[in-house]
Amino acid sequence: MKKFPERRTAESAASFLIERALKRGAAAADVLYTFNSGHSLSLIDGEPEKISSGFSLGIGLRTLDSSGRQGVAHVNSLDRILLEEVVDWSLSNCRSSEPDPYIALAPLQPLRSGDLGLCDEEILNLTFEERMAFCKEMWNEAGNADRRVLSVRSSSWGDGAGEVLYASSVGAMMWYAGASAGCGVSVILSSGDEMEMGGYGDESRILSALSPRETAREAVRRTAMVLGGEPLSTGRYDLLLDPESSASFIEVLGELFLASNVHKNKSFLKEKRGERVASAALTLVDDGTLRSGLGTAPFDGEGIPCSRTNLLVGGIVGSWLYNLKYARIDDVVSTGNASRSLSGVPDVDFSNLRMLPGKWTPQDLLLQTGRGLYVTELLGLHTMNPVSGDFSLGIKGARIQSGEIREPVGGMTVAGNLKDLLHSIDLVGNDFKFFGSIGSCSMVIRDVAAAGT
Repeated sequence: MKKFPERRTAESAASFLIERALKRGAAAADVLYTFNSGHSLSLIDGEPEKISSGFSLGIGLRTLDSSGRQGVAHVNSLDRILLEEVVDWSLSNCRSSEPDPYIALAPLQPLRSGDLGLCDEEILNLTFEERMAFCKEMWNEAGNADRRVLSVRSSSWGDGAGEVLYASSVGAMMWYAGASAGCGVSVILSSGDEMEMGGYGDESRILSALSPRETAREAVRRTAMVLGGEPLSTGRYDLLLDPESSASFIEVLGELFLASNVHKNKSFLKEKRGERVASAALTLVDDGTLRSGLGTAPFDGEGIPCSRTNLLVGGIVGSWLYNLKYARIDDVVSTGNASRSLSGVPDVDFSNLRMLPGKWTPQDLLLQTGRGLYVTELLGLHTMNPVSGDFSLGIKGARIQSGEIREPVGGMTVAGNLKDLLHSIDLVGNDFKFFGSIGSCSMVIRDVAAAGT
C-alpha cells in the first residue's frame, strides 16, 4: 500500500486555500482533501485479466458569501499555482450561484474519542502473492462447487486505503484514515439448454471477516438456485426475501428518510414523522459511529460528528437524516449525514443504514411461509415511485413448498404500492449481514400480487 503523504503538506495547502479565499472576499470557506491508494487483481477463467495499483489525491475548496451563495472548485494537485486557480474558480462559481439563507459552515465541534476500527493493519500489509492466492482460491472453489459450472468468469480481489482532511475558516482541521478490502466471483452455470450467469461479492474493513472460499460457494449457490427458472401461475404469494434482496429493498426505502428528498417532495413520508407507516417488525437505524462499518467516519462532509439516528422504530417514523442546510431549515441539529465530493456542495446520504434483526432463523421463516416465493433478486427497485409508492418489480428466486426451497422461479413480476407493502412485513430473520454499508436480514412479506403464467 502506498504510504500516505505527510499530513502537514495537505494542511498547509488547505490553510493556503482558505486564507486566499478570505483575502479575496469570501465570507467563509472550507476544504476537503482526500488521498487514496489501492490494488486490484482479477482472473478470467483462471488467467490474470487485470492487475493494477495506483493512488490519487484531490483537494476541493468551497467558498461562501454573506448571502449564502456557495461555489466549489477542485484540483488533483497541491501545486500552489494550481491552488490559486482553484480559488479563482471557486469564487467565480460562488458569484454565479443563487443565494440561500440556510447555507453556512458548521461551528467548530469536538469529535468523539475512541477508535472506530477503520484501519486493519492486515489489509494495509497485504502482498501481491496473497491477493493472487485469494483469487486462485475463489476460482478453484467455484469451479469445484457444482458440476454445472461451465465457467468461472471472474474471481477478483481489491483493497484500498485513504485519508480525509476537513478544514474550515472557523478553525476546523480534522483527519481520519480508513482501509477496506473486497472479493467477488462471477460464474456461468449450464444445464441442458439453460444457462445462467450470476455472482456474489463481499467487502469489509476487517480482513479476517472476508472468506474467499465462502464467497465462491455463495456465488455458485445463488446462480444454481435460479438456473432454468420458470414463472409460476399468477396469484398472490408470500415473499421471503433473502438478506441480499432485502438489503436492496432497505436501500431504496432509506432514500425516503433523506431530508433533502423530503424537502424536495420526493418522499411519501413527508408529514409522517411520529406516525406508523410500516409493520411493527421493521426498525431502521443509520449509524455513522458503528465500529468498522464501511460507512463509518468520525465526521461528515461538513465537519460535524457522525451519529446514530433512529429512522423507523417498530414501524413508526422517528427522524430524517440531515446535513447542516436541511437541519437549519427544520430548526434541528444535523445528524452528521452530509455527503460531499471534492467537486460538489454538501448533500445528504446514509452512513451505515441497517434494519435491526428479528428472532427467526432462516428455517423458521421457510416453515412459516405459505404459498411462497424465495426471492434472491429484485429487479427494477429504483423505478419505484417515491411519491406515490407504486412499484412493479421483476423477481428471481425459487418456489417454497412445505418449508423447503424447491424449483427455480424466473420471469415473474410483483406489483403494488410500497405504503401497503410496508404494513405487510410480518417476520424478520436473525441472519443479519452487511452488503456494503447496507445491513439487512431475511424478511417475510405477506400476500403480494405476482404475475406469471
